[in-house]
Amino acid sequence: MRRYGKNPDEDDIRSRPNPKGNRPRTHTRPKHEDAEDGMVLTVDRGRLTCLVEGRTVMAMKARELGRKAAVVGDTVSLVGDLSGDKDTLARIVRIGERRSVLRRTADDDDPYERVVVANADQLAIVTALADPEPRPRMIDRCLVAAYDGGLSPLLVLTKSDLASPDKLLEAYTPLGVPYIVTSRQELENGDAADLVREQLNDRVTAFVGHSGVGKTTLVNALVPKDRRRTTGVVNAVTGRGRHTTTSALALPLPDGRGWVVDTPGVRSFGLNHIDPSRVIHAFPDLEPGTEDCPRGCTHDAVQPECALGAWVVAGHADPARLDSLHRLLATRERREGD
Repeated sequence: MRRYGKNPDEDDIRSRPNPKGNRPRTHTRPKHEDAEDGMVLTVDRGRLTCLVEGRTVMAMKARELGRKAAVVGDTVSLVGDLSGDKDTLARIVRIGERRSVLRRTADDDDPYERVVVANADQLAIVTALADPEPRPRMIDRCLVAAYDGGLSPLLVLTKSDLASPDKLLEAYTPLGVPYIVTSRQELENGDAADLVREQLNDRVTAFVGHSGVGKTTLVNALVPKDRRRTTGVVNAVTGRGRHTTTSALALPLPDGRGWVVDTPGVRSFGLNHIDPSRVIHAFPDLEPGTEDCPRGCTHDAVQPECALGAWVVAGHADPARLDSLHRLLATRERREGD
């Protein structure tokens, strides 16, 4: 064994190569100028199915994206094998800017928001008039999420042969939400799809609703070549259906004029991520009345210094619209079963 004195000659010292030093770390990221653009159709356990120039490509997220996740509806840039052949895998290296985002939390105490779908233009809220019974608070929560995320709402009421829609529509007419009323027979024979399809042209529409309301049945009628398994019965004790759609999936309409995104049935729609001050933007007729409100005013019914109430009383807007705003703002503070 060789020993060195106090002043060894540097030329005599052998240095071991650093196996981790061959590729020095850098914050410079590759530009991937050859990446091709695509759209995320569905996500399943870390694998993303994307549409790239008419081909269905399986991909995974690049490590350089960190914790940033792609969701259904995202526009992405991909590299690697984009042939779409079996057992091939591409890599998502960029996620495009989102023009709209539908988000929710598990409940109002959950600090972690979940992005349901990106870049949708419209949110179709599917609600049965009976079997299971409608839950207006759930509708209100979906409306708040739609307004906050930049989506236009559409109310789709099913099973009108079991109950009248009049009472439910009375609560939403002041909101100006467009609606469609269908029966079970219309769902089964496809007439409901014809009614809804008129509202979907040239748009990306996300469908949300409780299990058992006929959401997936409607989606199957809209896109018959990509049928999804539907729920069979509604539980007689709980009044709820069983989840059959387990992941969101974007499907093109047969005429190529739009997309539908079928999402899993939900039993709760938390709004912990919503800033109440942004809900007023869904009421352009009321916004001028907020000019004299103090900074940080949420415009709810319990805000003592809110100037909106006096402005409406003075005749500048319909009081029913203000009541609707207050109801939606109060929705965030209520539990789902209220």
